[in-house]
Amino acid sequence: MPAMSLTAPHPTLSIVCPMHNEADGLDALFARLLPVLQATGESFEIVCVNDGSRDDTLALLQARRASVPGLRVIDLSRNFGKEAALTCGIDHARGDAVIPIDADLQDPPELIGEMIRLWRAGFDVVLPQRADRSSDSWLKRATANAFYRLHNRIAEAPLPVNVGDFRLMDRKVVEAVKRLPERHRFMKGLFAWVGFRQAVIPYTREARHAGHTKFSGWRLWNLALEGITSDSTAPLRVWTYLGMVVALSSFVYALFIVGYTLLHGRDLPGYASLITVVLFLGGVQLIGLGVIGEYLGRLYGESKGRPVYIVREAGGDDAA
Repeated sequence: MPAMSLTAPHPTLSIVCPMHNEADGLDALFARLLPVLQATGESFEIVCVNDGSRDDTLALLQARRASVPGLRVIDLSRNFGKEAALTCGIDHARGDAVIPIDADLQDPPELIGEMIRLWRAGFDVVLPQRADRSSDSWLKRATANAFYRLHNRIAEAPLPVNVGDFRLMDRKVVEAVKRLPERHRFMKGLFAWVGFRQAVIPYTREARHAGHTKFSGWRLWNLALEGITSDSTAPLRVWTYLGMVVALSSFVYALFIVGYTLLHGRDLPGYASLITVVLFLGGVQLIGLGVIGEYLGRLYGESKGRPVYIVREAGGDDAA
């Protein structure tokens, strides 16, 4: 079957690929992705979202529209971040099944055939799970495991461990995600919250094919905070219990001082112990205010009602 016949106004598959400075890896991406999609025999589209790239990503994508079947290019007005770019791609995807995938090829496109098989078998969501993350550094693996453990202990909807954005979602799952109105978006949390029937495929995570990761340690830390504060109010609740513990400890210590004074007379207070207690309580209060501020900041952002992203230009077979 010719490749071009595999595209349709209403495709079976939508591949959603957020991109930020991915010019070096585009050849490898399409070289691996296109044969996999054509081998499925399903009609497809590839929705590439240019998230404010500063290299030749946009120009290369636009040049490929004539040769890559089903390629649609959406250019955002600036860099809004991966979560916003992924939201944009999902909003514009038209397929019966939607598969987000990163451009760095750490998530192998060769799994798509098995994902489709499980979807056809009745699963609404198919989750490739990283069974081997040896391509990641020890620190990244350790912090990722710590994040999953913490998040899943306090969140309403636990995250599947070692599962990224790479997954297949049935159209009804996509429509459920699109109904969620958050502007501060942690997509893995939203995907987990909607639920539906899921299947898991274990795989070995590959090294990044080209370029450098866009997520520094600081950005990963902020993403972790976003995930925890998006899916749980436990960080707020814990300060209630911590306040109770501190108040109870202070009361017990006050009783001890009264008893000691009655038995042994008045003792000269020590400056060292006094300043230690003051600094400790001051630090606790500042941390508590920081947690409250994190949630207030989210409320402030949501109250402004700004769009998650702005499209500068969309090109492809539905550019009109």
